[in-house]
Amino acid sequence: MTGGQRLFVGGAWVEPEGGHYEVVDPATEESVGWAPEASRDQVRAACAAAREAFGSWSRTATGERAAVLARAAEIIGGHLAPYTELARAETGATTATARGMQVGVAAARFRRYARVEPAEWAIPPQINEAGPMGRAAVMGALAVRQPVGVVTCITSYNNPWANPAGKVAPALAMGNTVVVKPAPQDPLSVYRMAEALEAAGVPPGVVNVVSGRSVEVGEAAVDSPDVDMVSFTGSTAVGQRIASVCGRDMKRQLMELGGKGAAVVFDDADVRAAVAGIGTTFSFYSGQICTAPTRVLAQRGVYDRLVEQLAAYAGRLKVGAPAEPDTIVGPVISATHRDRVESYVELGRKEGAVVVTGGERPPLDRGFYVAPTLLADCTNDMRVAREEIFGPVVSVIPFDEEEEGVALANDTDYGLIDYVWSADVARAFRVARQLRAGGVGVNTVGRNMEAPFGGFKKSGVGRDVGSYALHAYSEVQAIVWPG
Repeated sequence: MTGGQRLFVGGAWVEPEGGHYEVVDPATEESVGWAPEASRDQVRAACAAAREAFGSWSRTATGERAAVLARAAEIIGGHLAPYTELARAETGATTATARGMQVGVAAARFRRYARVEPAEWAIPPQINEAGPMGRAAVMGALAVRQPVGVVTCITSYNNPWANPAGKVAPALAMGNTVVVKPAPQDPLSVYRMAEALEAAGVPPGVVNVVSGRSVEVGEAAVDSPDVDMVSFTGSTAVGQRIASVCGRDMKRQLMELGGKGAAVVFDDADVRAAVAGIGTTFSFYSGQICTAPTRVLAQRGVYDRLVEQLAAYAGRLKVGAPAEPDTIVGPVISATHRDRVESYVELGRKEGAVVVTGGERPPLDRGFYVAPTLLADCTNDMRVAREEIFGPVVSVIPFDEEEEGVALANDTDYGLIDYVWSADVARAFRVARQLRAGGVGVNTVGRNMEAPFGGFKKSGVGRDVGSYALHAYSEVQAIVWPG
């Protein structure tokens, strides 16, 4: 499909000094194409190119930057079919997911940040009793949102379109320049995004893309002295290492890390709705999603019914080739990750969990498939209930009283998104406000794409999405004068 991809550095397509490596389709185990392996020097060159381009791009009129993003959205939307096919092949996502939630969302995010918003606000004048020369003075002030500078964007493998777009688009809208380091498993889509931005008129050096499997590539993109900020989506362990470098050099950071979302289901909940929401852990990208409700806390009165219906739901989902229109559950990203997910299921058995459904490898000749798996009779101290599995595995834990459900939900290192299902809306919102998570869904797993997104605790630092992303990729400057 794609072969011999080159790096995108300083507006030029450059041969990689580290050669190429193969990108494999998780569904067929066949080659998708050859991705470039950048050297440390090439990554540093990309960061230097971004630094050089920052001055002129940050001074470009906001409307002109917005027009570039709008053109990029049109180009991506105009190539929906081939981009979808590439995304499906690289990630193993179903065609519907690749089209709607990956490429489609990427185009929508570029359109969103093509919308010009105010970048400065007047602050009410204040009388300063100890003004210049010891005399009281009226002081005016203005708050101005300024770009941070050069932003390294390190993106996740579970969505090589929407995730990079959610970083690149607001960063560019604010006048930053970027160096994108895509996940090594599926970087080819990000290079197509770079082509779209180039065609849309992004000046040389404003967007750079460097890829590679070696840790050195990511390290060089983080510790470069030309980089002012790192925006990272990935595991908590890697995020902690990146944060240590950012802290040393006082670089700004935006971290979207792991999750172990609690779904608190009360006795009076609409069980069918709760099952459909929790079931997205099985169906949406095979559970490889940090926001998934993977840890179900079910009140005793609904516990048996919920487990029974979740098991039935999982059993109805077709596992198979992502290109087939009736497939709901595709493969996970790699053989290594499949083995990791399976090892957690076996660990759950050893810990005393009951495997209600799943737990066996689907009978498919090729591909890295994991059957939707439901673990019942779990306790909150089990590793399957505490650690992010990142696969189609749901653990169910019983509780009695509301206070216990809240305590169990908060007894975790993570805090990205939690969920509450109850017919008592007052109780649902009361519980939601007690949950230590960056977001809470009440009777839904849906998202409002203008609401802030980010995590508490080890699920991350900072907020993005909507206007919050413009704040994330900017510094606030105060300008003060005597009135």
